Amino acid sequence: MNPNVKITAVLTALPGKEGELRALLAGMVTASRAEPGNLRYDIWIDQTSPQRFVLDELYADGEAVAAHRASSHFQFYLAVIGELADRSALTLDPLDVA
Repeated sequence: MNPNVKITAVLTALPGKEGELRALLAGMVTASRAEPGNLRYDIWIDQTSPQRFVLDELYADGEAVAAHRASSHFQFYLAVIGELADRSALTLDPLDVA
């Protein structure tokens, strides 16, 4: 059984906030990738809507997700994201993953 946890988040910059959102997300990469239990932390940008970003995260297990959410960089993200973007996130368990 694969205990990995995947998080996919879609963030759409509020009007005039695209640059600030891009900077916030870029600032999360190094610290998030360095976390124990982080297997992937990638940022994608929508080809047809450059104000829309997708986070593709993969963690070894639920404990790694909890550690990420408790980190100072994630807490900072939470404190400011509402001013920069509309967001939705899915936290996913594997069903049939190769």
